[in-house]
Amino acid sequence: MVELAGVAKRYAQGAVTALEDVDLQIMPGEIFGVIGESGAGKTTLLDILTASEAPSAGSVTVLGRSLAGLEGKALRDFRRRIGVVFQGVHLLSNRTVLDNVLLPLELGRSGRATAARRRAERDRAHEMLEFVGLAETSERFPAQLSGGQQQRVGIARALAGRPDLILCDEPTSSLDATTSDEVLRVLVDARDRLGTTVVVVTHDLEVVRAICDRVALFERGALRDVIAVRARGLDRSDSYLDRARKELGA
Repeated sequence: MVELAGVAKRYAQGAVTALEDVDLQIMPGEIFGVIGESGAGKTTLLDILTASEAPSAGSVTVLGRSLAGLEGKALRDFRRRIGVVFQGVHLLSNRTVLDNVLLPLELGRSGRATAARRRAERDRAHEMLEFVGLAETSERFPAQLSGGQQQRVGIARALAGRPDLILCDEPTSSLDATTSDEVLRVLVDARDRLGTTVVVVTHDLEVVRAICDRVALFERGALRDVIAVRARGLDRSDSYLDRARKELGA
């Protein structure tokens, strides 16, 4: 699904190294974690996988095609096959929840959409909202939703085009434990029910333990290790307070 060979990224005429000599493979159907502290190179890696940045050295292959020199229609076609879940969600405040999920389908059109296509797109958007458990919110606006609900809408938007791969940047940051579980469950369902490969960039080891099959450990731009994770799954039987008592030894 993803292959990086000898990938490096340098800025300021080579004075700043964001990534250095990274070799990495991500298999179809994996939930793959990328973890590291601030400055480890995680965001740069995502930028390279979306072809927002070109590597300074090495080769990048995503969904079976090289990203070298990708531009124009070829770049647009490539980006339709991947979904991105942003850390800040970035929902449009003046559009309803349904219209936010519709956005990538509208942007993916080539030419004028027929009435039949617009109906099919709305059906797809409704389907994705139902998939993430938010069908009842379709006519609300983002400000009327909780942070966790907004993140699930962001995932619905990323899945609307039925991508082969979704890239998630800190999808549970600033969420409490129970709300994080709801978001992570949607990502697991995307893999299990839709067959989508999922890459999760995080600094949270709990996210990795809960859902990832393997995790890449980055430090100061270098890939230090790739570890198979014995994922323990999501235990939602305990309330947030019950889990807090266990963690705090009460």
